[in-house]
Amino acid sequence: MEQMNFGKQKLYSLIVAGIALVAIILPWVTISFGGFGGGSVNGFHSWGLLSVLGVGAVVASCFMGDKSKEFDANTKKIAMAGFGGIALGALLFFLRISSFGGGVSSAVHAGIGLWICLIAGAAGLAWIFGLIKLPDNKPKI
Repeated sequence: MEQMNFGKQKLYSLIVAGIALVAIILPWVTISFGGFGGGSVNGFHSWGLLSVLGVGAVVASCFMGDKSKEFDANTKKIAMAGFGGIALGALLFFLRISSFGGGVSSAVHAGIGLWICLIAGAAGLAWIFGLIKLPDNKPKI
């Protein structure tokens, strides 16, 4: 397999999208029924599917055009929309489980995957938008 040289922006976007994909597999909701057991639900349900589509958009934008260069104007917009979809899907899922009423709401809790996915989407969006800047690793002469 040939070596694929990615630009720094595309490489970090792929890493954050990979973290979001792992977070989608983790539990997004944990349900407890007192002493009778419980269960969990991952992000492949309801609004979590928007986050899955967002991960796909980010990965697709990283493989478009010249991979060794930074995002151009169009692929940057696609990556921003993808990270926005990741964060929005997690946020809407959280709002949906928070809106349960009655005594059921005390048995339903947001899982670790939901929080990681929300943070990954927001961090990726801030990274592409330019609010988060990483230091340059190249030695200065």
